[in-house]
Amino acid sequence: MVNCRIDNFDESTGPKNASWIIRYIRVIKPRETILLTFIGLCAGIVAGGGRPDVGTLLLATLAILLGSGGTNGLTNYIDRELDAKMERVRHRPLPSREIFPPQKMLPWAIGLVIAGLIIAWFLHWMCFLFGAVGVIVAATFRKRVTCVFPQGALAGCSPVFIGYVAISKSVDWTLLFLCLLITIWIPLHVWSLMIAHRDDYRQAGITYFPMSHEIKSSVRVIPFLAVLLFACSMGLYYVGQFDILYLIVACIMGILTITSSARLIYTGLSRDSWKVYKLTAFPYLGILFLAMALDVWLL
Repeated sequence: MVNCRIDNFDESTGPKNASWIIRYIRVIKPRETILLTFIGLCAGIVAGGGRPDVGTLLLATLAILLGSGGTNGLTNYIDRELDAKMERVRHRPLPSREIFPPQKMLPWAIGLVIAGLIIAWFLHWMCFLFGAVGVIVAATFRKRVTCVFPQGALAGCSPVFIGYVAISKSVDWTLLFLCLLITIWIPLHVWSLMIAHRDDYRQAGITYFPMSHEIKSSVRVIPFLAVLLFACSMGLYYVGQFDILYLIVACIMGILTITSSARLIYTGLSRDSWKVYKLTAFPYLGILFLAMALDVWLL
């Protein structure tokens, strides 16, 4: 059992004397929020053919930033007791009681969500609808009992959907392939993390895939997802009518991901699974979406 001492904790000082502003920023997972906002921004640039309306794009970016941050705060609140049992995340503001009682952060998270949805409503009714669906499914996510489907896919696609529809005002095949890319990316990213910290997740009582299978069988799905992700990125090249810049970047990142994932078949080591997880974060998703935006803007 992880030792998570919380008795006699004084929030006025907190671990390492972190200021309350930093605590409330950390609770919305700034790195994840920034990545989601960035890919939504890039999706808007793609939707506008490299020349989107700047005002609309900025509003869409703000809506994604606020909504994603607030939603991340809500999921942190929901999983706070489970996170306290896991070595990797027990130092987060809620399980470590940097913010205590945890209900104190709810107005902050809910306020961000409401602000994001209000902006989304003025952008387009579909932006509001998909944003609201993303918040709802993310807020009903339970790390202990819920797998990454379908909640993870729906919530993960929301930033891309909002950014794209805010500019295009419609749904087309490019948007559908963007969402398909995110849908495939999510289990590859999340499952590689779970395999890397297998013991941590198991001691917390998480029993669904990949925790429900032995390492030798669970790692086999990672290279398969990497190949599927690469195939989707190639399909997006044709559907979205991208140019050579995107094609080169998609091929390089796809090959790196497949190679890194295939290594797991032979080693089954946590450090190799961790490398897949780190590669599929910003290095893959961020660079790929950046390549899309630069492709339509420059070429």
